[in-house]
Amino acid sequence: MEACRSSQQSNVTSYGATTVAIITLEAVLGMWINAFLVCVLCIAWVKKKTLNSNEKILLLLGCSRISYLCFSWVNLFLSIIYPNYLYVHPILQVLASSSTFFNYSSLWVSACLCGFYCIKIANFRNRFFIYLKVKIDRIVPWLLLGSEILALAMGIVIYDITETLQSSNLTFTSQGNFWEARITMDKHFFLSFFLIGFGYAASFMAVIFSAVFLLFSLWRHKHKMQTKSMKDLSMDAHIRAMKSILSFLVMYSINFVCLILTIIYSMKNENIMTLLISIYLCAFPAIHSLILIFSNPTLEKALLKILSCVKCKFFIK
Repeated sequence: MEACRSSQQSNVTSYGATTVAIITLEAVLGMWINAFLVCVLCIAWVKKKTLNSNEKILLLLGCSRISYLCFSWVNLFLSIIYPNYLYVHPILQVLASSSTFFNYSSLWVSACLCGFYCIKIANFRNRFFIYLKVKIDRIVPWLLLGSEILALAMGIVIYDITETLQSSNLTFTSQGNFWEARITMDKHFFLSFFLIGFGYAASFMAVIFSAVFLLFSLWRHKHKMQTKSMKDLSMDAHIRAMKSILSFLVMYSINFVCLILTIIYSMKNENIMTLLISIYLCAFPAIHSLILIFSNPTLEKALLKILSCVKCKFFIK
């Protein structure tokens, strides 16, 4: 029996170490990709002394994802390797709320980016849509500010949840008070988890509608060009854009499902499933940012230049 327990403990330890190794690799890769994105945009900002709306969104998105990956990695590393440190107030609260803030910031800013592309690229004759197309550059800073305010609100909600959980573990001493407090906490947590899920769902719906409208507009334009037998570079660009939007839509849908599952499994204390989901959630910022880099000619050119320099130095050695 003792041998069985020790082997189970070693299996859990090896599983945890493997998970930490995988997520560390994903976090480092994701931070490198987003740091490259931020550096290129900052250099362009210094040279031009200004940034357009697209670059502002990408810059904030890159910064949010670097911070999210950093805080998420520290939180996971401590929870697996040094779990006792999380009981020191307020380490758990700060890590959980910070990672939530930057995660929501990343989600909402990416939703703003998708909406921005839809308004700029799509071609509809609706008056309201034409008004948005004209005013979008002035609206973007307010959208980004609103995204950060919403992310901050969700970070405060998570801080409150972790604070309540930690204090409840210390204060529940008598059986009578336990059931009373349990009912109050269930109501409190239901509202908090509802707000968290609603935030995920709202950003997801914004992405879905923007992507569907944009895909419909691109498909309609491509169909018109095909009927007129106009096979040119513009049509190829439209096809590439449609493929990029579809890949992002699939990735964002999987990411949304994983985020909802984290809420469900956190209430059921399913640590193994939570860790498996965390592996995908840490991979998403890197993969999506890489898609954005290759869909932007300036960023793609800068990345290929760096890769060619690294390749030349490698072969010289």
